[in-house]
Parts: sequence; C-alpha cells; structure tokens
Amino acid sequence: MKNDTFPSQTCSVARALEQIGEWWTLLIVREAFFGARRFGEFERNLKIAKNVLSERLAKLVENGLMERTDVRGRGNPRDYSLTDRGRDLFPIVVALMQWGDRWIVGEGRAPILLFDRESGEEISRMQVSAASGRPLSLEDVRVAPGPGADEAIRRRFGSPP
Repeated sequence: MKNDTFPSQTCSVARALEQIGEWWTLLIVREAFFGARRFGEFERNLKIAKNVLSERLAKLVENGLMERTDVRGRGNPRDYSLTDRGRDLFPIVVALMQWGDRWIVGEGRAPILLFDRESGEEISRMQVSAASGRPLSLEDVRVAPGPGADEAIRRRFGSPP
C-alpha cells in the first residue's frame, strides 16, 4: 500500500494508522480474534454494510493483515484469516478494550472478559515494561531517534542513548 496519508511525518504511528486507523478495520480484526472467518459472520457480528465490509476486508488482505482463501460451497464463499502481521495487532486490540473498559464503560462493567486458556485466570492489564519486566509509566520513558530517523527527528529528540 502506498503511504501518502501523512507524507510529511517520519513516524511509525502515522504509518500504522494508514493501514489500521479506520475504526471498522480494528473491529474486523477484533472479530477475527474472536473466531469469525466468513464474510457473513463479520457482517452479522458487526452489523456492517456489505460494501463497507467488502472494502475493509480487501484492504486488510492488500496490507497483508489477513489472507483470503476460497472454500467450497454455494455463492463463492471465502475464509478470511489473520496473518502473523494481523495477529500482532492482538495487544493493541486488548489495550484498546481495556482502556475502553476503564474510561468509557467503567470499571467492573466490561462487556467482554479475556481469560488465559491454560490457567483459567482473567488476563492482566496491558502495560509497558522495561527489559527487566518493571512496569513503566509515561514519566519513566525518554524518546530518542531510532535507526530510521530523519534529520528533523534527530534535531527534535537529540542523540540516541
């Protein structure tokens, strides 16, 4: 996919939003995490217009987040499954869900809970951690230019650690 929505920004967040920033896109990915595979399942679970769903699924396939497989049956059915790239969105969807549970619907009112299949325990809140595993807050992190930084980024954030 051509990256042209944010052409002046050297930023991984901006590049990612070009592929997953439209809200139906992440809801389709969420449904795939929950087991949806067929067009009709996505349509029924999301109550989304067919043309919008078709366009978003095509974009997810084009961007390598999902793959489409023709299956046997009437009406030219297809399965949609997440690629490794799409499955890597799992922590993002969980973090958004947990943020919504806390700040939108309210603590103790989550409409959906996630459990560890092995232990049966509810999963813990997503957090950013140091390499040692120590939880980090915004105040604990500093920003530095990375290997793909342009001159503007290097000027803005200084030298790497």
